[in-house]
Amino acid sequence: MTAVTNSNFQQEVLASEKPVLIDFWAEWCMPCQRMAPEFAALAEERPDVKFVKVNVDEAQELAISFGVDAIPAFVLVEGGEPVAKVVGMMPKEKLAEFLEENK
Repeated sequence: MTAVTNSNFQQEVLASEKPVLIDFWAEWCMPCQRMAPEFAALAEERPDVKFVKVNVDEAQELAISFGVDAIPAFVLVEGGEPVAKVVGMMPKEKLAEFLEENK
């Protein structure tokens, strides 16, 4: 799973040929920590989608540009454009539903 920063955002997200699911998270966020294994498990099941993580403390500009004001937040990007966002901790199945409904 790729860690996305301001410096590699263009290459990893905007230039991706696959849809990209971004996990906006932080070290201090307990719901984010609990979501990490769910996000990783879904990434294993969905090779058709690129899964990346953005640490909001290290890339505040990215979080602001995507309107992230609560974490964990998940943004689906296709063709370089955000198409859907969901906020909060959820089971892997719910995150998979979000992907299916918006991809």
